[in-house]
Amino acid sequence: MRYLPLTDTDRQDMLSVIGAASIDDLFVDVPAEARLSGKIAGLPDHASELSVERHMAALARKNLSAGEAPFFLGAGAYRHHVPASVDHLIQRGEFLTAYTPYQPEIAQGTLQVLFEFQTQVARLLGCDVANASMYDGSTACWEAIGMARRITKRGKAILSSGLHPHYVSVANTMAKFTGDALVHQAPTLDAVTDIDALIAGIDKDTSCVVVQYPDILGRIADLTPLADAAHAAGALLVAVVTEPVALGAIKAPGAMGADIVVGEGQSIGVGLQFGGPYLGLFACKQKYVRQMPGRLCGETVDAAGKRGFVLTLSTREQHIRREKATSNICTNSGLCALAFSIHMTLLGERGLRELATLNHALACQAADRLTQVPGVTLLNDSFFNEFTLILSKDAREVVRNLADRDVLGGVSLGRLFPDAPQIGNGLVVAVTETVTPEDIETFAKALEEELA
Repeated sequence: MRYLPLTDTDRQDMLSVIGAASIDDLFVDVPAEARLSGKIAGLPDHASELSVERHMAALARKNLSAGEAPFFLGAGAYRHHVPASVDHLIQRGEFLTAYTPYQPEIAQGTLQVLFEFQTQVARLLGCDVANASMYDGSTACWEAIGMARRITKRGKAILSSGLHPHYVSVANTMAKFTGDALVHQAPTLDAVTDIDALIAGIDKDTSCVVVQYPDILGRIADLTPLADAAHAAGALLVAVVTEPVALGAIKAPGAMGADIVVGEGQSIGVGLQFGGPYLGLFACKQKYVRQMPGRLCGETVDAAGKRGFVLTLSTREQHIRREKATSNICTNSGLCALAFSIHMTLLGERGLRELATLNHALACQAADRLTQVPGVTLLNDSFFNEFTLILSKDAREVVRNLADRDVLGGVSLGRLFPDAPQIGNGLVVAVTETVTPEDIETFAKALEEELA
């Protein structure tokens, strides 16, 4: 939509109605010394629309596009190929312009899509039931902590050192308002996960243990012993998945005893977009369904015996008394959930497994080649499509220099954990089906020159 400014006549008509002679009269309460008397230093005068477009395009050309260079960034957001059919279908008018179905029985198409989405997420995460999505993975993680507090009536959550620092940051922010005590330490450059330390930290005040799978360093652990220990102490296990494609190759958290499984669905159907909109996944055991935030769509039969869909559960502030609400999450990421569901449907179970196999094979190829570079060692004993390299120098400097060579060569742990200088030499590398063998070789040669 174009912005059409008011005419001088329009302005004079409005001023006359409110009894002001000029626009300046509207600012008489602002002290004269606080008013701008001239141009803003460094800011150009107004320009034509064409000039602004050209200027912005010139600025954009200074960026290194993800599709124009070998791309190995990950750490919670991954560049996967999204079929053109996904974008085509989500732009159908009935999907693109639709909003929250406040009269849900009328929006049968929207409800059916969300119902199918819930089914796919529940099966993917290994849980009994899933909701109609959350805003993103980090808010879903916090909502799981809040849900565990309601279920256990306890207020202490233990966060794995392998949990994404952005998720930890969101949880810390929200805990200021709820009073939850969060226990968390930054990771160390260790091939072994912190499962044993998490088990040792569980006590009678623990509401839940939150663990990422695979974790921020790409490590994969069996969650069964942690689930058993949490349950023995009356606590819940919350598993976080930031790379759902991994579940095409490794065991689902719900199958290992996780009570609540949350995560980021961006990898499937949703473009990288460097910050959103993204897609929060949320699933749990059936017995906890009434404590689950967000919305839940269900299937029923109408008066004529025909299959229909309804808004089965919506424990949010718009629909029930505020004090009874499980969350202030006011809607779901409907369009992103649709994209996820379409892409998942196109893949099918077999396609998802093949995609996961391809990701893992390329990651193994990259790990083998990169560890041939002098000054590079592999941290992980196991990984899916993301692993951590330990370099012979600060990874932050290396990443910046690689970008100058037109290689987007991973995420430095020093950038992710600025308060943990002991892991500054760690580099998290993600490899998806969008990476070619030529990309891997380019990365390896640039890294070799940088570490020489």
